[in-house]
Amino acid sequence: MKLKEVLSSLPFYEVSSSINEIEINNIEMDSRKVVPDNLFVCINGFTVDGHNYVHQATDRGAVAIIAEKQVESNVPVIIVPDTSRALAMLAVKFYNYPTSQLPLIGVTGTNGKTTVTYLLETIFNQNKKKTGVIGTIHMKIGEDEYPVNNTTPDALLLQKTFKSMLDQDVDQVIMEVSSHALDMGRVYGCDYDIAVFTNLSQDHLDYHKNIDDYLRAKSLLFAQLGNNYNGEAKKFAVINEDDPSSSQLKRSTAQHVITYGCKNTAQVMAEHIKLDAAGTFFNLKTPIGDIGINSKLIGMFNIYNMLAASSAAIASNISLTVIKEALESITGVNGRFEPVNAGQSYGVIVDYAHTPDSLENVLDTIREFAKNKVYVVVGCGGDRDRTKRPLMAQIAVKYADLAIFTSDNPRTEDPNVILDDMINGLDNMENRYKVIVDRKEAINYAMQHAKKDDIVLIAGKGHETYQQVGLVKNHFDDREVARDAIKSKG
Repeated sequence: MKLKEVLSSLPFYEVSSSINEIEINNIEMDSRKVVPDNLFVCINGFTVDGHNYVHQATDRGAVAIIAEKQVESNVPVIIVPDTSRALAMLAVKFYNYPTSQLPLIGVTGTNGKTTVTYLLETIFNQNKKKTGVIGTIHMKIGEDEYPVNNTTPDALLLQKTFKSMLDQDVDQVIMEVSSHALDMGRVYGCDYDIAVFTNLSQDHLDYHKNIDDYLRAKSLLFAQLGNNYNGEAKKFAVINEDDPSSSQLKRSTAQHVITYGCKNTAQVMAEHIKLDAAGTFFNLKTPIGDIGINSKLIGMFNIYNMLAASSAAIASNISLTVIKEALESITGVNGRFEPVNAGQSYGVIVDYAHTPDSLENVLDTIREFAKNKVYVVVGCGGDRDRTKRPLMAQIAVKYADLAIFTSDNPRTEDPNVILDDMINGLDNMENRYKVIVDRKEAINYAMQHAKKDDIVLIAGKGHETYQQVGLVKNHFDDREVARDAIKSKG
């Protein structure tokens, strides 16, 4: 494509020399990935400034540079006010506006994003539609899976992925949308058709100034549905009516709103709820009719996840029969309330719960069917929101008979400092918790002490198959470690 054509997506820019005849075959923001005839965009990130890597990019064959300031280069330099914003515009143009041709659902919220996207994937597949999924666990195009580094990729990778999905005849794209991605503009250029809100509770306050700023970032997804009304392609905001943030989110969008909930009156509701250790039954009440759902998923939090997915499916004109068949076919979600069975007489559950709200939801659910003692192995991530650490510990000792505090992903923090933050305030409760820094030892300790009909919850990492210590990610899978510990116990 002609560089001049790609740049037509930008209203204003300065150029150092003629670009009329330049052809580009790709756009890159990582100088290490540049190959001949690429356009290199200098992004000023948290740790690396792309402006410092112009020479590496041109040495590898970049034919033009997008920058926010003048840089020394033997190829044309195009100056723009904001390269991050420009990158999204350039990528959308280069890949020919893929989400204008693909139905796109975005799911945001503190908890439940991964589960809701998985539920939606199953519903659309049940409806004979090929899906593309972008989320915390992986990226999928049909049945093919690809690794991901962030819950929501950068704008360049997103648009490239959408184009690939379009080329592979995907019918529906479903993606998790993090508050970081919304705030940093990673989803600029994404033409969403449906935006889903799960809930809001304390998380990421290491990045956001406060909970109000966190909500502001989430609300961007709903504002970005736009103001235009298209009778043939309606857009919807799907919002949890039981969450206190619902009123602000409804005000954030000009589009059609579908509410769901269990407590406050909503358009999509779960009624006549029955919960037990084997699963969940409820009557799904909707604007298009009612139907009974008998799900193998456990807990109230999963009812909310199913309501969110059902609401988005209804907005996509999927029948209640298909929704029911899909929801009832699901046995579980990777790393979300996932049982670990190795022939033991006690229960072991691995869950991604890493916020106070999600930990409380999971432990509260376990308490509803626990016949004997409840153990929880839990830690908090390093280089992240410190204010939630004592809250996590307080919830653990409130709901569990014994809380075992250990390392999560300490990253560049001293694990002992993280654990000290957690137990700060647990005065006179030493008999309710134990501190074991090494996560493998902590899991082994829980297994050694668990007896018949006890339940051990291993929380915080869920699907993750690594533990990050310093800047290094070492292989670590809670499920594998738990199975080994069960077998060692005999």
